Amino acid sequence: MDADGVPEFDEIASHDALVDWSRAYAREARREWVLDVRLDLVEWEVSTRARRRAAAVKRPRLDDASVGDPYDWEDVEGSDGRPLPCTVSLTWDAFDEFSREEWQSTLRHELVHVEQYQRFGTTGHGKRFKRRAAEMETAVHCRTFAEPEWTFYCESCDEVTAHRYRECKLVREYDRYRSNCCEAPLRRTSPGD
Repeated sequence: MDADGVPEFDEIASHDALVDWSRAYAREARREWVLDVRLDLVEWEVSTRARRRAAAVKRPRLDDASVGDPYDWEDVEGSDGRPLPCTVSLTWDAFDEFSREEWQSTLRHELVHVEQYQRFGTTGHGKRFKRRAAEMETAVHCRTFAEPEWTFYCESCDEVTAHRYRECKLVREYDRYRSNCCEAPLRRTSPGD
């Protein structure tokens, strides 16, 4: 542990320790990358359910917000003129698979989302996000860290058309769907097939 009681990356063994380490890195990244974020308006949590995303920013949906247009927080009830809080949800399985550098990159990615949300009232992966992510030396998308439960193939050309990590309508009713590539029926496989 460091002088502030934050565990070293390789010592993280609990959700609380992951949040503590990630918060500390967010403060460091804010200084190093000159991020315009209010970390006092960011809450943190750990997910053990997520399979496709390494982390996410959960925020209120504001219908009149768009990336590129500064948001007038004065118009939002209960905001006191400042952005409403958002939550950075960290995925334990991704943390468990990623190196320190990859986890730091994941956190910088999420901080770009926080920066956009606090400035514009919304966020996305558009041109502004891509430009800012490049400035911060982070990826626009994280690598896959979990195996999908189901993979769907085009019956005609055998191209992979989709992956699913949880049961959903496509998993249950895949025979009603057609591939985008050839408009052919789909074939479904799972890891045990």
